[in-house]
Amino acid sequence: MESNARATDDGRRQILEQEKSKRLGMPNMDVKSELRFIGVVEKAEEQEAKVRIFPEFCAGLKGIEDFSHLIILYWIHLRDNEKERQTLLVFPRRHAVTVETGVFACRSPSRPNPMGLCVVELLKVEECLLTVKDLDALEGSPIIDIKPYIPRADSIPNARVPEWTLHGPKT
Repeated sequence: MESNARATDDGRRQILEQEKSKRLGMPNMDVKSELRFIGVVEKAEEQEAKVRIFPEFCAGLKGIEDFSHLIILYWIHLRDNEKERQTLLVFPRRHAVTVETGVFACRSPSRPNPMGLCVVELLKVEECLLTVKDLDALEGSPIIDIKPYIPRADSIPNARVPEWTLHGPKT
């Protein structure tokens, strides 16, 4: 009897929290979401990479050849484990600095959701295969999404950044 009353109280509390979230315009955090990978990095070399888009998503590439650059979002699959997902503080190694930085203030591959973002130059489109330059993903990395790079929307000329980001690689 006592466990039924506790379950009922828990259920009421959950409903009240959901109603509060709706009033405040907050998403229901109990809802599970699902990512659908749209492709995979087939080849990743220094100068050139091949990104294969799965056949069911190829129609989404229509018109992409009109853009010189793309934004590619990918899953950092080699860091998708509990230890790496719990990492919140790092020393950005690729920039050779000794400044401890939060993962949300750098491009560390270790993070709660191991997603990578990269601006690439589009070299060629052959059906479902994109040839790009400057992709920093590894072979086998699942592709989450592709967006066109639009300078008017994606470039902030006078953006403020910490000094350490001005040295080392672009990402």
